[in-house]
Amino acid sequence: MSIVAVVTGATRGLGRGIAREFGADGATVVVTGRNEADLAAVSGEIADRGGKPIAIACDHADDASVASAFARIKDEAGRIDILVNNAAAVHAMDLIAPGPFWEKPLHLVDMIDVGLRSNYVSSWHAAPMMAKAGKGLIASISFYGAVSYFHGAAYGAAKAGTDKMMADMAVDLAPHGVAAISYWPGFILTDAVKAMPADMLPPDMRESLPQWETPEFAARVLQALYADPRIMSFTGQALIGAEMGARYGVSDLDGKQPISYRETMGAPHMPFTRVGG
Repeated sequence: MSIVAVVTGATRGLGRGIAREFGADGATVVVTGRNEADLAAVSGEIADRGGKPIAIACDHADDASVASAFARIKDEAGRIDILVNNAAAVHAMDLIAPGPFWEKPLHLVDMIDVGLRSNYVSSWHAAPMMAKAGKGLIASISFYGAVSYFHGAAYGAAKAGTDKMMADMAVDLAPHGVAAISYWPGFILTDAVKAMPADMLPPDMRESLPQWETPEFAARVLQALYADPRIMSFTGQALIGAEMGARYGVSDLDGKQPISYRETMGAPHMPFTRVGG
């Protein structure tokens, strides 16, 4: 039986690639996003690869919109096997601009709302369905910025908060056979990056691009993790996608084995220890 996967914020970037790769495995793929034209486009990519798309317009900053989306998922798909929390409010140009946090626009803090809080809200809606089924995987997208300086305070807070949140959700979900993890991809060769003319890229970025992961690689790793009978041994952890890919023998679309940035950008925290009864 094919899986039912939900990918939030799936109209571009990492989420879009994850969604279409789930489709390539014949999954029912629920995609959320605010732009209906983009939702139609990613739905077409999923269908072209053999998957069954369900596109739902959803603003993850609006709790009522999210509640409506998950009610529709329950009605149309009946269950959720994998939830990928990918939606994030990223103001990219302001985020990467030089300077301390107080010299950058205040709206960078939006990623704590749509990125951290929204992960909580989506997981809150998905958890009862997964717990009832007795199996499931909630994967929230994080990054090395959780443990090292990367793009500043708002970004770091959102990612570190995501890691701790998933560790605590894992404690509650474990008795129900549901795993909760943070997933750390590497640098992503998104559609937008691939479309950029080479002469517009900084030299160091241009040189490193062959090592960048496609977004589809993350879907391959998450599918392997979901299928692993030992999945619960990983619950509560922040997992580096490249390392998990090597563990499972999962390669990228071009056959390469993506690299881990553990040594240069920091390593995930060990699982948090539960204190008290």
